[in-house]
Amino acid sequence: MTTAEQTEFLSGGLRPHTCSDCGTRVLVKKNSHKHTSIQWTTDAAASCPVFAEAVAAGENTALLDTCDRLGVSIAKAVRNGEFGELDE
Repeated sequence: MTTAEQTEFLSGGLRPHTCSDCGTRVLVKKNSHKHTSIQWTTDAAASCPVFAEAVAAGENTALLDTCDRLGVSIAKAVRNGEFGELDE
C-alpha cells in the first residue's frame, strides 16, 4: 500500500463536526448509519467535559469509545443530512 493509499484509507471522507453540546470539534466519517469513525483533533480530556470528568475520576479514557453527547450530536447531524445519503 502506498503512502497516498494509506492516507486515503485513514482520513478519506472525514468531515469536521462540532459537538452541539460542548463545541468540541472532531472529524467524522459516516460509511453507513451503523458505522461512524471519529478522529479527535484535540486532546479529548482537555476539550470534552465528559472525558475531563473521566480523567478527574481516575478513569483511563483510552477505554472510552467516545462521548455519548458527541454521539447524539453526530446522530442529529446525520438526520439533518450533513453527511449526505448513507447506506442502511
